Amino acid sequence: MIDAWWILAAIVLGIPLLVVLLHTAIRIVRKFHKFPIPQFLADLIDNPLRRRIQPPDETAVRHGLEPGMTVLEVGPGNGTYTLAAARRAAGQAPGVVGDGGQVVTIDIEPRMIERVERRIQAEGITNVEARVADVYDLPFDDGTFDLVYMIAVIGEIPEPERAMHEFYRVLSPSGTLVFSEVLLDPDYPLVQTVSRWAASAGFRLRKRLGNYFYYTLIWEKDR
Repeated sequence: MIDAWWILAAIVLGIPLLVVLLHTAIRIVRKFHKFPIPQFLADLIDNPLRRRIQPPDETAVRHGLEPGMTVLEVGPGNGTYTLAAARRAAGQAPGVVGDGGQVVTIDIEPRMIERVERRIQAEGITNVEARVADVYDLPFDDGTFDLVYMIAVIGEIPEPERAMHEFYRVLSPSGTLVFSEVLLDPDYPLVQTVSRWAASAGFRLRKRLGNYFYYTLIWEKDR
C-alpha cells in the first residue's frame, strides 16, 4: 500500500514537473532560434485553458476593437480570435451596434493562411481577408488601419523592433497597437521587453491590463 502511494505521488508531482521542464526547454530553444508556429500546432495552442484565460470575444473588447474599425491581425493561428474580431468589427457581437468593419489577418506561413481561409468560408464570414505577408514589409498603405493587434505573436518575430516600425507606418494617426501575452506561451516576453521594442518605433503606452501571468498592452503613436 505504501509503495502504491509513493507511485501515485510520483505521478502527481512528476507530470507538472515534466511540463515545466518541457516548457523551459522550448523557451531556451526558441530564444536562440525564432520561427513561426507550424500550422499543425494551431489547434494545440488554441486550447480550453488559453480560451479561459483569453476568451476570444472578451479579448476583442479588451483590445479596444469597435464596430466599423479597419483592423490588422498578425498571426491568426487557427482563426478563433480572428472570427471574434470580425464579428465585433461587423457589429455582430452580443450587445454591439454598428457595421462596416474589416479585419485583415496575415501570416508568413501560407498553410496557416489556407487553414484560416477555409474556416472563414465554412463559417460564412465576409469581412475578413486572410493573406500571406511579411511583417518587415507590409503590403499596405500608410495609415491604413485603426488597430493592429497580435496575441502571443511578437515573441516569435526575429527582429521585433524592425516590425514595430512597419506597424507604426500602417497605423492611422489615432490608431492603436495592441499586444496580448500569456505566460504559457514559450515565446512570452516581459512587459519591459515589449515596451523597449515599441518605444524604439515611436509608440507610447496608453493602457496596461492584466498581470504578470497574462497582460495586454495598448500603444498609441507618440505624436
